[in-house]
Amino acid sequence: MSDQSADPRARLLSLLDRYRPADPRERAMRDLAHRFVAENPRCFERSLRAGHVTGSAWIIDPKRQRALLTHHRKLSKWLQLGGHADGEPNILEVALREAQEESGLIGIRPVSEQIFDVDVHLIPRFRDEPEHIHYDIRFLLEADDTQPLQVSDESRRLLWLDFDSIPSHTGEESVLRMLRKSR
Repeated sequence: MSDQSADPRARLLSLLDRYRPADPRERAMRDLAHRFVAENPRCFERSLRAGHVTGSAWIIDPKRQRALLTHHRKLSKWLQLGGHADGEPNILEVALREAQEESGLIGIRPVSEQIFDVDVHLIPRFRDEPEHIHYDIRFLLEADDTQPLQVSDESRRLLWLDFDSIPSHTGEESVLRMLRKSR
């Protein structure tokens, strides 16, 4: 039996080992995420209150000119779609699941099975959930932008935005970094 079969973290650690970040800041976050996953057998569990791995989707249209963003209800920011692993160690599957649940889109497909972006960020306290860290692993996905969108309870709104208009909706560096990678 291989190490990857024995430890559900092995696949993600291997993806992180192969991933080449865009800049020194992202490299530091990749290294932080790698260390967190290696040191925390429960890293995929939301119940790990200090922090946990999440999976996100940078969804682009087939012409590679637009990206789908959500206006996140709790954070009140325009962001990529994504969410908690809830124990699932296959983070690409998490990103695909969250993308479909949060958009209603069908036929979402990975452009690559390799990591597209890594971001480590603090999530503020919300109701009974304490402040904690998300070790967010992001994948580049593609979807048909002519399909109708279904806004989930986690969002206020969903929009396909031309790459040029994304900076007028958000100043979030991690979103802008994924935009730069898309061009």
